[in-house]
Amino acid sequence: MTSRTPRVARPGKTVTTPYDPASNLVSPERMAALLEAALEDGHPRVIAAALGAIARAQGMARIAKVTGLNEKSLYRALSGEGNPELETFIKVVRALGLHLHASA
Repeated sequence: MTSRTPRVARPGKTVTTPYDPASNLVSPERMAALLEAALEDGHPRVIAAALGAIARAQGMARIAKVTGLNEKSLYRALSGEGNPELETFIKVVRALGLHLHASA
């Protein structure tokens, strides 16, 4: 995760900085809520990006170590452009301490 220092704006100009959802994931409840919302959305890239944000919040190196997966591969698979295999998805969910369930 990188942090950027906002640039000083000239009068009348708006300066923005990239938002990283990982910075807001400070509790297991928030992490679960983000994943739940992504699963409700249903789009694979949204789900992968949400899982990636949660993994970054907990430390991607730790997640890689626990799952036995390559850290760089995890960053790639859990990006908004990634497409993790189901096995990777399940390993990461478990490493994050989250649980999935289905309901009718």
